[in-house]
Amino acid sequence: MKLVKEYNKQFMIDHFEKDKDLLIIAGPCSIESEEQMMRVAEKLVSLNIHYIRSAMFKPRTSPYSFQGIGFDGLEIIKKIKEKYPIKVVSELVRLNDIPIYEKYVDVIQIGARNMQNFELLKAVGKLKKPVLLKRGFGNTIEEWLNSAEYIMANGNEQIILCERGIKTFETATRNTLDISSVPVVKGLTKLPIIVDPSHASGRRELVTPLALASIAAGSDGLMIEV
Repeated sequence: MKLVKEYNKQFMIDHFEKDKDLLIIAGPCSIESEEQMMRVAEKLVSLNIHYIRSAMFKPRTSPYSFQGIGFDGLEIIKKIKEKYPIKVVSELVRLNDIPIYEKYVDVIQIGARNMQNFELLKAVGKLKKPVLLKRGFGNTIEEWLNSAEYIMANGNEQIILCERGIKTFETATRNTLDISSVPVVKGLTKLPIIVDPSHASGRRELVTPLALASIAAGSDGLMIEV
């Protein structure tokens, strides 16, 4: 984790400067329809939220779960960007799709299930795009930061870390939010860390208290499913 630990710059992307702003990314887990996304984008803009979550592909644990609408969502993303002053965050799953994401997506997300897809990490490391790197639900903080190291070692320092909960024996929530990861990570690197309380809990009524707890712990932002 040499590069990640030695990173000593003031992290900045459009509408967000670490330690000065709170980065809010909001939107549905996956694009389902144009009407849905336009309605969400309009609301986010009215709230002065600058980043919309817009996944076209969704790797899922079960092969029978909804996997996303694929590149049918690309036209929706284009329309959102034409109509609203908002940045698109979308999950990259396949190496072959990189040219499309490079052209149309503002922040490339590497999801939990691809956190250790090292070829994908090396490839996004060669891009000049911010990368949102989610922690794998079965991975340690050290493994997570080593994944960030793959990206940084290939030239891209625009990395946003995202804690989204880990698997434990607890069944009351979908995952268990590792709130301690926020101060631990902040003690190891100056890269920003945000929290996804929606996926961590899987329960609507827990999103607000977990979001507040995350900010209290020092999180640089939130990723919220709406």
